[in-house]
Order: sequence, then structure tokens, then C-alpha cells
Amino acid sequence: MEKEYIKEENIQDKTEEEKNRELLRSIIVTRKRLEEAHKNFEFAEEDLIDYYSYNIKANQAKLDYLIKLAKTKGLVMDVDTQSKLNVIQEVG
Repeated sequence: MEKEYIKEENIQDKTEEEKNRELLRSIIVTRKRLEEAHKNFEFAEEDLIDYYSYNIKANQAKLDYLIKLAKTKGLVMDVDTQSKLNVIQEVG
């Protein structure tokens, strides 16, 4: 079965509010990936130990960058904002 090509949205086409929402969503997703990598690392064996340690380091670096970017934009993520973004993420 052939996969259908899905065009990615250009960031230029987004409003500032959409960019900010996307940034906050990226923070949430990256946090979840980091948590998963930590959990998997606990049970990793042999070569997977290296894989998950690199995965943890990569996700932590990405999260640090995204949080720094959000701070420079003055964005704040409280519990209410995070729950709204989680609902949007599950729907979209």
C-alpha cells in the first residue's frame, strides 16, 4: 500500500500565536520522550544502554533549548495551558 504524501506546513505560514502554541507543544512532547527514555534506560541491556543514554542526552539538550526559547519569548506554561495543549495534541 502506497503512503499518501502529506505536505508539512511552512512555519512562515503560521501566526505568532500558532508558533507559540507549537513551541509549547514541542516542550510537552520532548518532556514525554525524555521520561520514556529514562524509563527504558532503567531496563536496558547491553548495547541499548548506550542508545538510551544518547537518547536521554539528546532529548535533554532539545528540552533545554526549547525552554530557553520559550523564556526569551516570555511564554509561561502553567497546568491549565498544558492541559489545553494536551487536548489539542490528542485531537490534532
